[in-house]
Amino acid sequence: MAREETSSVVVVSTASELKQLLGKDPDPRPAPDTPPDRAVISEHEVMIAGQRVPYTATCGTLPVRLDDRDKPKEHMFYTAYVRSDVEERHRRPLTFCFNGGPGSSSVWLHMGCFGPRRVRVDVDARPRPPARAEDHPHSLLDVTDLVFVDPVGTGFSRPEHDAGKDYHEVEGDVQAMAEFIRRYVTAHARWESPKFVAGESYGTTRAAALATHLQERHGLFLNGLILLSVALQFQTLEFDEGNDLPYALYLPAYAMIAAYHGRIEADDLDALRLEVEAFSLERYTPALMRGSRLSEADAAQLAEELARFTGLDADFVRRCNHRIHLGRFCRELLRDSRETVGRLDARFTGHGADAAGESLERDPSMAALFSAYTPAFLHDLRTRLGYGDDESYELLSSKTHEAWRWSRDNRYLDVTGALRAAMIDNPHLGVFVASGLYDLATPYWATEHTLSHLGLEPATRAHITHVLYPAGHMMYIHEPSMEALRGDLLRFYEAWS
Repeated sequence: MAREETSSVVVVSTASELKQLLGKDPDPRPAPDTPPDRAVISEHEVMIAGQRVPYTATCGTLPVRLDDRDKPKEHMFYTAYVRSDVEERHRRPLTFCFNGGPGSSSVWLHMGCFGPRRVRVDVDARPRPPARAEDHPHSLLDVTDLVFVDPVGTGFSRPEHDAGKDYHEVEGDVQAMAEFIRRYVTAHARWESPKFVAGESYGTTRAAALATHLQERHGLFLNGLILLSVALQFQTLEFDEGNDLPYALYLPAYAMIAAYHGRIEADDLDALRLEVEAFSLERYTPALMRGSRLSEADAAQLAEELARFTGLDADFVRRCNHRIHLGRFCRELLRDSRETVGRLDARFTGHGADAAGESLERDPSMAALFSAYTPAFLHDLRTRLGYGDDESYELLSSKTHEAWRWSRDNRYLDVTGALRAAMIDNPHLGVFVASGLYDLATPYWATEHTLSHLGLEPATRAHITHVLYPAGHMMYIHEPSMEALRGDLLRFYEAWS
């Protein structure tokens, strides 16, 4: 791994200064849009797949506003990495990345998956605080420039007007991100670049709606969407009374997790996965639809079958009316050892205040990730990238999450129609979907259900690639999965750039 080489940090505040530092603009005409409010630029290099990749890092903010011009402007913080040894930069792929929440900064994709620096943390590699960042040999910077964006209310994108409430809703959030992308592409003369958007979790919700909005509002057609840990159709994820769908869609993940922790036998994990998927479709879903019409004999048999797949006691399954809530599964699977399994990544284990609870008090996987990413990212931001700011960086903003207005047409947010429209109107749009087998926040079978109900013709449906990895919600923290993910994404960029 190469030693990091960093030049002195330069702060610029005008468009002309920025152009002098970055070289001649392919388009000599002055950019019509407002330049970045502030930009801190530094030079670095990293070894990726055995290749030296020099790059320019830029930390700064851009002003954004909603389509309603009476609404106040806000400023969004970003970190951009642009490969510096490329002759025709304006033709190089450009990827905008963000996480979800809503209320999360982009630090997870930034320092875990795509960026040139990463934090190493996994079930068997939990660093003692404070964790440190290192060069990322599986970064995508060798094939695409990267812009990590913090939505309003997260990171350093601090709202200045009325707590940013106009931006803390589904539509306002999409409009702001679209405006940011338009401004960045214009200011840096990247309209000719193949453009991709990468989102994780609620970031996939944003990405799907964003693709349509960019096309219809700004005439900006993307080349590809990268959707990690999908949340497009919230009815598949919400354990509400009267909504039986999640119980069937979570079952295959329960089986994978039970096998991982040795609670069921599985000599062949793929064979088990296919068996439980078929059971979910052909046996479990019809039984749930029958409700109290299920006979006593059928109810007893169903409980035994569910126990075989989940590692839970059949009597417990019967007491749950054959409907195993996420929280109950996390607490019950390892109850005899007084442990709970994680929601974001069920490979992680922890414990509650006692061993009798039925809800997940704290997610052990979230605690492990948060403790590692926070110091590593903030140290790199200040010392390597030279961005000094005394305010708190909101990695996960509970205020933003709690203030979010879920404007929706019915009970559940659903952006599958937006994704379908984007793919139909743009026949050159590829969609890459990644799921973790041990993810209980956005389980892979719920994602498969969503993708199979998009209502696309076979030729368009073929533009979607769905890949499973033996990891959790943030599959990239698992080194073999990160290596595989990079290989899959390299093929995706080659096919759709």
